[in-house]
Amino acid sequence: MDCLGCRIVNRLEPHVHVVYENDHVVCVLDIAPFNEGHTLILTKKHFRELDEMDQKSLAAIMNASVTISKMLKRIYKPDGITVCQNGGIFNDLTHYHMHVIPRFQGDGFRWSEPVMEHKAETRLAETRNKFLEEMRRIREVWEDPNLS
Repeated sequence: MDCLGCRIVNRLEPHVHVVYENDHVVCVLDIAPFNEGHTLILTKKHFRELDEMDQKSLAAIMNASVTISKMLKRIYKPDGITVCQNGGIFNDLTHYHMHVIPRFQGDGFRWSEPVMEHKAETRLAETRNKFLEEMRRIREVWEDPNLS
């Protein structure tokens, strides 16, 4: 298996600590946690990106994130929870995974400002129009009887 995520899901990697599992996902403790309890949710079926997934896997990920968040709140009493995932070249496992991280005031975790100046805030109306146009295209494809 070339995929690190698949090896984790199948417990072929050392130090895999499963905290929750169902038919669609495996939740393991991150081996380099930002805070104690930092958990990764991985799909059992191999997907690299969020937009590749079937509806059952998507629902299972979100349901698992709620379950893990509730457990983290009960165990660690954090000031908050951060839920995130990294796609594309930022996906270091080459397998879809979501981070669920208990957060504490002053823990140093932060959302940083962009390093590259992009001025996107000056084009919000234009950006919205791009989204609306793409949604129109998607609907045309979904509704095209020749594609069914």
